[in-house]
Amino acid sequence: MKIGVQSIHFSADSKLLDFIQKKANKLDQFFDQIISGEVYLKLENVEDEANKISEIKLIVPGGTLFAKEQCKSFEEATDLAIESLRKQITKHKDKTRAKLIEDKAILSEIITKDY
Repeated sequence: MKIGVQSIHFSADSKLLDFIQKKANKLDQFFDQIISGEVYLKLENVEDEANKISEIKLIVPGGTLFAKEQCKSFEEATDLAIESLRKQITKHKDKTRAKLIEDKAILSEIITKDY
């Protein structure tokens, strides 16, 4: 899967980029039809320690999945966002499967009525 990473208000090092790519590649285990992904890393100017935001957008057939997390480190935020996307992917697959089964049932019903 192709992942684009954009860091806003700072420049990300290669270690962080490799970590994100490795985590994102694990999503292929749950759904192999992911078209592409975008990761936005942001640093907010706030007093709180948890000022690092990771936003991940995945393009899949039939829609777009999105997760946003804010934590003390980009690694932790990315982990939480990936976990959220994993749940969304599972839900998306279940809905797609249910619709496919429903469509097949309707199609077979139509075919049997015609003959």
